[in-house]
Amino acid sequence: MISKKMTISRGLAGLLGVAVVATTTMAAMAASPAEFYKGRKLQMIVGSDPGGGYDTYGRLVARHIGRFLPGKPSRIIVKNMPGAASIVSVNYVYNVAPQDGSVMGAPQRSIPFAQILGKKGPRYLSSKINWLGSLNNEAGVVYTWHKAKVKTMQDAFKHVAIFGAVGPNDTEYYPSLLNNTMGAKFKLVMGYSSSTTIRLAMERGEVEGQTQSWSSLRNGNPEWISGNKVNVFVQLSLKKHPDLPNVPLVFDFITKEQILPQFTVDEVKTYWRLMLTEKAMGRPFMLGPKVPADRVAAMRKAFTAMVSEKKFLAEAKKRRREIVFVSGGEIQKMIGSMAAAPKKTIENLASLIRYKGPIKRVKEALARHSGKVTKTKKGGRRIYLMFKGKEVKAKVSGSRTKVMLNGKKVKRKKIKAGMTCTFVYPGAGQEAKEVNCKK
Repeated sequence: MISKKMTISRGLAGLLGVAVVATTTMAAMAASPAEFYKGRKLQMIVGSDPGGGYDTYGRLVARHIGRFLPGKPSRIIVKNMPGAASIVSVNYVYNVAPQDGSVMGAPQRSIPFAQILGKKGPRYLSSKINWLGSLNNEAGVVYTWHKAKVKTMQDAFKHVAIFGAVGPNDTEYYPSLLNNTMGAKFKLVMGYSSSTTIRLAMERGEVEGQTQSWSSLRNGNPEWISGNKVNVFVQLSLKKHPDLPNVPLVFDFITKEQILPQFTVDEVKTYWRLMLTEKAMGRPFMLGPKVPADRVAAMRKAFTAMVSEKKFLAEAKKRRREIVFVSGGEIQKMIGSMAAAPKKTIENLASLIRYKGPIKRVKEALARHSGKVTKTKKGGRRIYLMFKGKEVKAKVSGSRTKVMLNGKKVKRKKIKAGMTCTFVYPGAGQEAKEVNCKK
C-alpha cells in the first residue's frame, strides 16, 4: 500500500520538476541574444529535398550566418523536411519547433500564397511569421525560341505562341494570367517534368517558349543568351533585374487600351502584384511567430551583414547562386499587403491563373544512357557514368527516382563507382526517372 505521505511527496516532486523546467525556459527566453546564442547548436529546416536550389541556399546560410550572430553559436545543423511544397516544414517551424530563435526555416517562396489562397494544409498565418530576409529577388521572364513568330509582347497579343508547361506552377500561372487579363494568345502544352525539359523541347521544336526565372535560364543555358537563341521580351517582377535593363516589366503593358474590357487597370495591377510578391521573396528564411523580438532583430542584422561579406559572396558565386538581398522588413510588408487583399480578389486570381484553353498533354520521350559509373556525389544525389565516350550526369531524387540494383529497389547511396548503370531521364544533367544498376 502506498502511503499518503509518499503520494504527497511524489506530487511535490512533480510540481517542483515542472517549476524547474518553467524557470529554465523563462531564463532562456530572458537571456540576451549574445547569452542565448553563445556556443548553442542551431537548426536550419529546409522545406525541400536535398540538392535543389532551396537546399543549396539553406546550406549556404548555415555555413556562414553563425559568424555574424552575437555569442557565436557552435554550429548550425541542416535538416531537410520536404512535403507539400514546404507546407510541412513551415507547419513544423511555426507550431512544433522551439520558439526561442534556435530553429530557422528555409521554405519555398510559395508558402505565403498557399495560405492566403486558402489551400488545404497550412497551419500558419504568413503575416505572423518572423521573416529574416530573402537571398534573391527572382525575376521571371517570358521568352521564345529565336525561330518563333512571337518575339515581343505585342506579337503575343496578335499571334499564337505554343508554350511548354509543367502543370499548376509558374509555367502555367503566368501565361494564363497574361491570356485571361490582357488577351495574350499563349497556348499551353502541359505535362513536362520541369522547366529544364521544356528548354529541351524548345530545341526539338515541340514548343516555342515558356515562362521561368531569369537565373534558371541564364545558368541553365548561358549559350542561348550569348548566342541570341532566345527572345526575352517581358520581365515578371516588381522591379527590373540589373541584367535586363532594356526588357520591359509586365506592368508596362497593363494599360486601359490593352487589358480586357471587364477589368480596370487597378484590378489587373493588383492581380500581378499579388502574384509577383512571391518572386520578390525568391529564397526566403524565417523564424517562428513567438521568437523574442530581440533575437529576431539579431538574426535579421546577421543576415544583412552576411550578404555583403566577401567570403559569403565568393561561395555563392562558386555555387552559381545569385544574391539579391531582400530584407525581412520588406518581406513582412509585402505579405501584409497580400494578406489584406479582399477575399473576392483572391478568389478571382485563383481562377485567372489557370489555363482556360483546350489542354494538350505531352508524354515526354526519355533517353536511356548506359555505361560504367565513374563517380557519385552528395550521397548519390549526383551519379556520373561514361556514355559513348562522354561523361554524363543524372540528378537522383530520394523520392521521385526509382533506383534499382541487381533487380532490387535500393537507396541512391548504394550506387558506387564501377557499377554498370542505365539512366532513364529527359537528358544529360536532368533528374532521372529510373537508375538501373548491376554490380
